[in-house]
Amino acid sequence: MYILVGIVVVIAVLCILGGIYSVSRQKIDFYITGLDSKFSYSDLNLLWKLSQMCELEQPTALFWSMPALTKCMAHITSQAAKTGADNDPKMQALITKLFDYRTKLQNETDEKKGLESTLYLDKGQRLRIILPGEGVFTSKILNNGKEIIISVPRKNNMIPITAEQWVGKVLSVYLWRKGDARYVFDTRVVNHGLFLGESSISIQHSNNLTRSQKRKAVRAKCNIPASLYVVTAATANNSSVETQEGYKCIIEDISESGALVHIAGKGQPNIQIKLQFNIKNKLVIMLGIIRTVEYNSEINESLLHFECLKIEPAMKNEVLGFVYNMLPSEEKEVMEAIKMTDEDKGDDKESEIDEDTISDAPEVPNSVSDEKKADSTKAAEVKKENKSSADLDAEELPVVIKGSNQSGADLDSVAPDTSNPVEDMHNVTFNQRTNLDDFNDNK
Repeated sequence: MYILVGIVVVIAVLCILGGIYSVSRQKIDFYITGLDSKFSYSDLNLLWKLSQMCELEQPTALFWSMPALTKCMAHITSQAAKTGADNDPKMQALITKLFDYRTKLQNETDEKKGLESTLYLDKGQRLRIILPGEGVFTSKILNNGKEIIISVPRKNNMIPITAEQWVGKVLSVYLWRKGDARYVFDTRVVNHGLFLGESSISIQHSNNLTRSQKRKAVRAKCNIPASLYVVTAATANNSSVETQEGYKCIIEDISESGALVHIAGKGQPNIQIKLQFNIKNKLVIMLGIIRTVEYNSEINESLLHFECLKIEPAMKNEVLGFVYNMLPSEEKEVMEAIKMTDEDKGDDKESEIDEDTISDAPEVPNSVSDEKKADSTKAAEVKKENKSSADLDAEELPVVIKGSNQSGADLDSVAPDTSNPVEDMHNVTFNQRTNLDDFNDNK
């Protein structure tokens, strides 16, 4: 009997010591990581206290995760309101200091302009995963620690490949990080199992994240007959069908954002044009500008690098469908993954609007409420300004006068030059061809 009691006591003592060691080890790792990241000792004391109050599984998340920090701050203010301590001077001072730290973290995040390692990805991050030859799958991060634990990837809301079958596979992972940009990295599946009762797989971390703010349009080689029309000031925003004969040309590659156009004669850069052609008997009209010209004086023919600035959604989809069908399967998977991350970007914008309208959160003490109101007002002004710019881009095609853009500014920033009307196009020397087969192939 005494032996049994002794064994129980020893086990209890070992458990207590193990718990103490675990907490001590976690705290040591927390401070070492924080000091390596150039956090001050006072900041580390504050953040450690915060992580314990919020019972964070991974306290180091407070070093880089805005959602984790915001969640903890909401927890503290909620508890303070419930206990009546929200007007306590010490609580006011703590919350003020946390808001100051949050502002500091936000500024550092903005200056960093992106991630370099998957260590900083947040729990719940949506992932678009390419398994070569199998297509694009959807998953999310369940936990980010020594390895990234993600839910078993789904395709069309089904699980065609079991967790065990994923082990050893090499993946390309695409994601849209809220408020930042698109990222892509390669990794390998190293394990599978259950995480909080959910079937999951584990993937390796990567320190080689590629950041892309803007999606590059995928081009496809083609040989599409088209008609080219020089745009005048009066027709700059006119996307109606042209009934008159235009300059005959050949589109040699195409995407939703532009094309490479082969035409007779000498082209001029910075000339606005309209391209009219058919894809599988469907009419497509693209309005835009000639960015650069490759002129071959020996055969008097030009290659026009055309940027599309206006195209109707239905016509854009026709172009995308054509391009997609021309791509090899590997590029189709990449294109699909990029498209899906763009959808995630749209979902994030909607969620930001929803978060701005949430009214059931605990009231922040007076010392910080004015700051938050000011931030909200500023954010609303920025959103309004951005919306106005977007409306302009979508509805109006800027008029650009022929000639080089010395400042190197974007098209949207180039103002019309009324002293040199667009109608005066005598420097454009496109030649009309009666037969498209007359184009010289020696380019």
